[in-house]
Amino acid sequence: MASIRVRRQEKIMELVRARNIQTQDELCALLTDAGFSVTQATVSRDIKELGLIKVAVTGGYKYALSAAADLSPELERYRKVLLEVTVRVAAAGNLVIVNTLSGAASAAAAAVDAMKWTEIIGCIAGDDTVFLAVSTPQVASEICARFRLLLKN
Repeated sequence: MASIRVRRQEKIMELVRARNIQTQDELCALLTDAGFSVTQATVSRDIKELGLIKVAVTGGYKYALSAAADLSPELERYRKVLLEVTVRVAAAGNLVIVNTLSGAASAAAAAVDAMKWTEIIGCIAGDDTVFLAVSTPQVASEICARFRLLLKN
């Protein structure tokens, strides 16, 4: 089951895709209407984590999803590698297991390392499996959710 943070961030992405949201206050109100208890600080952190950007629209600016969370061109290439080779992502205790196409685990591990997610303590690749060590099972679940968000965009 996804954490509240992951569900909230999925809702933010849904709202940003469907509406012209111009302010954090507007986003807070929409999240509250959707049943999430949020503060402006929480929404600000979510915006940063999701890599939302402001784009010009008639009469001002609105929040928008950037390509792969506003990744640099180099990191966007790594995201594309992950998108192409990842078969499954699952948490097992304080490990995240990334199953890939045969022979692609090293490329996936290099892509994960390039993302520089501070929660990942270590990364080991085999032929078609990458093991990511994190500090707790909760962090493992959050990393899995982040992978799903990354691969969804």
